[in-house]
Amino acid sequence: MSKKLYRSNRDVMLAGVLGGLAEYFNVDSTWVRLAFVVILLFTAGMPIFLYIAAAIIIPKSDVYN
Repeated sequence: MSKKLYRSNRDVMLAGVLGGLAEYFNVDSTWVRLAFVVILLFTAGMPIFLYIAAAIIIPKSDVYN
């Protein structure tokens, strides 16, 4: 069975993108969110556009447990 990337239904702050990435890579979502904020601080806001694009492109998970 192949592993697929989905937006999280359980670990959601805005759209579940970072929670989904954390589940995909099997790491704590706090670290993923912290890395996102650090990258956001050192770049000119590009991660915001990438987050919005990912929220549109990545499908929502249908698992609710």
